[in-house]
Amino acid sequence: MKTSDLLVKCLENEGVTFIFGIPGEETLDLMDSISQSRMRFVLTRHEQAAAFMADAYGRLSGKAGVCLSTLGPGATNLLTGIADAYLDRAPVVAITGQADLKRIHKESHQYVDIVENFETVTKWNTRIEVPDVVSEVVRKAFKVAETEKPGSVHLELPENIACMEADEIHEKPIIPIRARRSSPDNHSLKHAVELIEKSRSPMILAGNGVIRKNAASQLQKFAEELGIPVVTTFMGKGAVTAKSKCYVGTLGLVRDRLIEEVFGKSDLVIAIGYDLVEYAPALWNPDLNKKIIHIDFTTSEVDLHYVPEVEINSDVKETIEILNEMVSSPKTIGYLEALHQELLETFETEGKVNSWPVRPQRVLHAVRKVLGDDDILVSDVGTNKLWVGKFYPVYCNNTLLISNGYASMGFALPSAIAAKLLHPFKKVAAVCGDGGFLMNVHEVETASRLGLNIVIIIFRDDGYNLIKWKGMDKFGKAFGVDFSNPDFVKLADSFGVDGVRVQPTDSLEQILTWAFSREKPVIIDVPIDYSTNKLLMRLL
Repeated sequence: MKTSDLLVKCLENEGVTFIFGIPGEETLDLMDSISQSRMRFVLTRHEQAAAFMADAYGRLSGKAGVCLSTLGPGATNLLTGIADAYLDRAPVVAITGQADLKRIHKESHQYVDIVENFETVTKWNTRIEVPDVVSEVVRKAFKVAETEKPGSVHLELPENIACMEADEIHEKPIIPIRARRSSPDNHSLKHAVELIEKSRSPMILAGNGVIRKNAASQLQKFAEELGIPVVTTFMGKGAVTAKSKCYVGTLGLVRDRLIEEVFGKSDLVIAIGYDLVEYAPALWNPDLNKKIIHIDFTTSEVDLHYVPEVEINSDVKETIEILNEMVSSPKTIGYLEALHQELLETFETEGKVNSWPVRPQRVLHAVRKVLGDDDILVSDVGTNKLWVGKFYPVYCNNTLLISNGYASMGFALPSAIAAKLLHPFKKVAAVCGDGGFLMNVHEVETASRLGLNIVIIIFRDDGYNLIKWKGMDKFGKAFGVDFSNPDFVKLADSFGVDGVRVQPTDSLEQILTWAFSREKPVIIDVPIDYSTNKLLMRLL
């Protein structure tokens, strides 16, 4: 068995079903081995997109997504997607080819040190230098990638190693063993219960960790039985359903009235699965006066504005279940019902306003009405992300994908492809700004080739609106943010997919319903009116 065969055998042993990527001369042996495996190779049009697809696969499945590239420029093209997985806590294993080891001690064609390049955006990365270590290296890669907090891992396979024969004793993959995280300690639990019992106005700040481990139902039960309001981060949306009486919205913007309304009245913040990389605690605890309970898989980051009274470092789901049994005093929080009701009313009133160009609220209202509770929406980065994060209600765990730790433009389209491959019977939509869409527009061909009915909704305003908005706010003017766009309908036709441009008299719901009935990708060009951005500062 040659090394590339053994590597593929080990990947199958880990349960890998898809490999996203682009081949190269240095990966020919590996590609030949993949061709004879049970795994499906998904050819992309850019390596960055392959990394985003692996990222989305990892988030939705909980198992490491796998992406592949050749050496040099192919490998460096992966970097943005790998960094996204690193900061957004998505399990990903990236595999790159490399030149023959006899070449890397000197200047050589297309050779740069990829292991060194990937050092700062991975949890672990290494070069396979002898065939005998493949089983250990692959097992370690998946173990590290999937262990909390999950993230990206990188393996480099030089071309001369790929075709070497492995010793018979080393040809057997290592059986994956899923270690169970220890239960929370009693002392920390009792301290947390005392703080909750004594608190007059506690609140829950739920983050990405709740989504990753599917602890939404446990959190909702805990919050509703105790009457505690829940605020989520953008990537924590769905930690409780937006239909829950305890859900009062998301945080993710400076000068947000939510912070003043909820955090201002709270004397205890129960942070569950909260990740500081998403939204700094200095923005919701500026005066250092909040008591904090930290519940997460790992210990808290050191931050002047985030100093917990107690830390419970254990499985989030189990911790919530135990606390729910231990806390006996429900809270009566007067503002909770009013805030939740305002959230519902704002969505319906703002979302039904018909104007031209179309407001973001109107588009997202239509999307929510057409998508089922467990269908999937993927958001790109830009002003559109802020609207999705603040305005779009999420009803089920892991049905909204947002890049908010690394916040990389170009995320949505590739991620929607991965979501549809993983969940072929769910509706999948991607909301993109015109800037973010064009950063990975080439993947429309990938979606078309695969025959995937994903619906791509483009918020078109002919500029980088978020930067324009921030420039106007800071300097009273904007510079270097305007551009022109192609005819998106003709662009869709050139890819062999459906395209439609929304007109003033069109029904967005009818267009979306038609789009999801197709058996191919659909691009919807929506002229967007961002003039109501100021409402983001007061929406819940």
